Amino acid sequence: IDTCRRLSIKVSILPDAVESLGPSVQLDAVQGVTLLGVNPPMLSVTSRGIKRGFDLVISSVILVIAALPMLLIAIAIKLDSPGRVFFTQSRVGRRGRHFRLFKFRTMLSDAEQRRDELMAQSRDPNWLDLADDPRVTRLGRFLRRNSLDELPQLINVLRGEMSLVGPRPLAESEDAMVAGYARGRLDLTPGITGLWQVLGRTRIPFNEMVKLDYMYVTNWSLWLDLRLMLQTLPAVLGRRGAN
Repeated sequence: IDTCRRLSIKVSILPDAVESLGPSVQLDAVQGVTLLGVNPPMLSVTSRGIKRGFDLVISSVILVIAALPMLLIAIAIKLDSPGRVFFTQSRVGRRGRHFRLFKFRTMLSDAEQRRDELMAQSRDPNWLDLADDPRVTRLGRFLRRNSLDELPQLINVLRGEMSLVGPRPLAESEDAMVAGYARGRLDLTPGITGLWQVLGRTRIPFNEMVKLDYMYVTNWSLWLDLRLMLQTLPAVLGRRGAN
């Protein structure tokens, strides 16, 4: 910056905190002082209605098409290892409301009990993110690689707890780490897919992921949802960032 000043070159700076705020940012003048105003990322009632209608129609069609494959997956899970077909976990939804997220079970039934034991034995603090997690079943690895374990989340969509496209549904412990302007990501219902899914899934650092979520919220349009849904398929088939 100092070099540009000496050379009389104009410098434009994009602060990190403002990087993902999108069109919600505006310049305000108060008594001759220029301020950076940030509007809350609120969608109109009409926009929410359009998004909800889109979710209901598309998720219903997908469920009809996927009904038989989901039944076969459920049978395969029961044959592969003892335990329930579905795994449920509390997640933080729109406006901080909690809901139970559905997935096909991909781990052994005693996975949570074995967690502390395995962490004590491992020297790698990030072992839970590794593809060779010993708690994951053989069938579970296949389901995860192809994102088939997420099909039951269509039930969450029909119940209004999730959307087809939206911010990533975070666990309570993860949500507690989100602070500042990024809390605005909770203005929209969490989605099965989103910018984080298309751009890298688990490869994206947590702080970047929440920025992407906020960017999605502040720039939402039905066209953006359609684009992200179309880009999700090659991302899943290419297994980018999948564990």
